[in-house]
Amino acid sequence: MCIKSAHCARKSPSVDRRQLPLGKIRLKPYARFLTSASEVLAMSPNAHQPSVEALSPALEGDHWIEPLRDGTRVLIRPLREQDRGLEEAFIRELSSEAKRYRFLGDFKEPDKRMVDRLMHVDYEHDMAFVALAHDNGRLREVGISRYSATGDGRQCECAITVADDWRHRGLAVLLMRHLIEVARKHHFKRMFSIDDNTNEPMRELAGFLGFACESNPGDPRTVVYSLPL
Repeated sequence: MCIKSAHCARKSPSVDRRQLPLGKIRLKPYARFLTSASEVLAMSPNAHQPSVEALSPALEGDHWIEPLRDGTRVLIRPLREQDRGLEEAFIRELSSEAKRYRFLGDFKEPDKRMVDRLMHVDYEHDMAFVALAHDNGRLREVGISRYSATGDGRQCECAITVADDWRHRGLAVLLMRHLIEVARKHHFKRMFSIDDNTNEPMRELAGFLGFACESNPGDPRTVVYSLPL
């Protein structure tokens, strides 16, 4: 239940609940990773429209091929250092509104220090899941969820971003489900997010996932969403 803030009125987003069960796929580890669209294209019999499954043999560890509401499939896996170029392009292509909602500010280009910080993932205190898809013949990052542990090690702050042209397909729910599952496995007690109080998509997503909402006494322009784990 949302509390304390008029900005926290809960709505149900247009999410198909049938997509919520997560189909986990484990594949054997391989020694190398695909890091460029050209390598992916080379693996597909149809060079103009490679399948997302073309990525999976080159990935190590846990990952998931997930169907979205419109039938499109995306590959979700932990963020890796090799994804730096994809992450930079993803941030660069976000709309001004999406950048403001995600970073609580606007900019044209992500600077090196920002990208360094976002790419720092140790898979325990800091975690990120990236969603990859083929879009007009190129490998593209279309969404990412992440958390970072607070100083006490009992809580983690989360964030979720989906490319503007990939919204309203259920991708944010899938990315957050994986993130919440991992946070619980690492024994965090609470997950929270601080967001712009005009961010309607985040309000709907947080309510759907069971996050409580309260006003932020330190900044009336933002609200705090929290989920006991």
